[in-house]
Amino acid sequence: MSQTDAGWGAGPSGRYEELADRFRPVLAEIRATAIERDRSRRLPHAEIGWLREANFTTLRLAPAEGGHGASLPELFALLVELSAADSNVTNALRAHFGFTEDALCSSSPEWRAAWIGRIGAGETIGSGVSETGPAKVGAFDTVVRRRDGAHVVDGRKFYTTGSLFADYIHLSAEDEAGGPVTAAVPARAPGVTIVDDWDGFGQALTASGTATFEGVVLDPGLIKPDPARFPYAMAFFQLVHLATLAGVGRAAADDVARLVAERTRVYSHGNAGRTADDPQIQAVVGRVRANAYAAGAIVLKAAEALQRVYDAHRAGSPDAERQATLADVEVNQAVGVVTDLILTATTCLFDALGASAVKVGTGLDRYWRNARTIASHNPRIYRDRSVGAFAISGAAPPRQYRVGSA
Repeated sequence: MSQTDAGWGAGPSGRYEELADRFRPVLAEIRATAIERDRSRRLPHAEIGWLREANFTTLRLAPAEGGHGASLPELFALLVELSAADSNVTNALRAHFGFTEDALCSSSPEWRAAWIGRIGAGETIGSGVSETGPAKVGAFDTVVRRRDGAHVVDGRKFYTTGSLFADYIHLSAEDEAGGPVTAAVPARAPGVTIVDDWDGFGQALTASGTATFEGVVLDPGLIKPDPARFPYAMAFFQLVHLATLAGVGRAAADDVARLVAERTRVYSHGNAGRTADDPQIQAVVGRVRANAYAAGAIVLKAAEALQRVYDAHRAGSPDAERQATLADVEVNQAVGVVTDLILTATTCLFDALGASAVKVGTGLDRYWRNARTIASHNPRIYRDRSVGAFAISGAAPPRQYRVGSA
């Protein structure tokens, strides 16, 4: 069934349904076992492998490079659909898609060609940016040193989302002089250890745990010539979270509608002989679905802003910086609204069902747990503030979001 026929609205392009149909059988397989994976804490190694085999991980590459030439709005529409299947998988691939944008926008032809080739061949990249140690805000304790003529990495990262499934880890570090270093570290290189010790109550299958680097010798060709990120990086990574929330809402809406349709027991003080015919129950189901619809529409609108930055940057337009600021504004404006929509939807859906809906077998609790966990990244209260500052004085939102000691 097309997205339009399902009532979720048209995709972002005339060819979207054709593009999405290539992946929907795989997404259906991923969704079919999502509850079982959540209950048994089975990491989605196989599911991510299926997406690699289907070339989902090469979406943004040109067809000649092994991809599908997807626009950013097309990518984000597909991430909503993937998140409806399993939001853990989207989060596990977030760093990979961000690294892909980095490669596409790189000022180094050699770096771009090397990484487009690797990504086109099916290799993937996980995250190695955040730390939980004593480093100051904006600094890293992970260091790339010169030792016996080689580049050697030592350090410890946390929130290494997706790295356990990936071929490379996108590493943010410092050199011996405190300068920034960006590199891609082979995930199975000697000295690299990745541990699934993430114990959050939501998004539990993203392998967002610890990675340690002990004397890891790094090929100089894996150090990025320019450590800067692509111009819409902050907006991109946050919009992946919003697309994930929209997908969670869509899956929750589908499930509550199905469970209401199947329900045979009614309350004596209800309004109909069948739960499905009770207008109050119908209103609850409708509100959950409306919230999910609105969240998805907002995500696709914000994705258009990212596409404008990408187009301006690739064209070498002097307007690229202004477009990047506006994209940050649009995404920040979306954060609080989408978060509220989905947290409300994943809470009030229980009002349409009886006490049996809280049994673990239904898997309905995972929608709120996952949404609450995603919403706790990069606190939304600061997004509202930055939007207000822009509206009042034209101040640009922050271009970096880092955590550390003050």
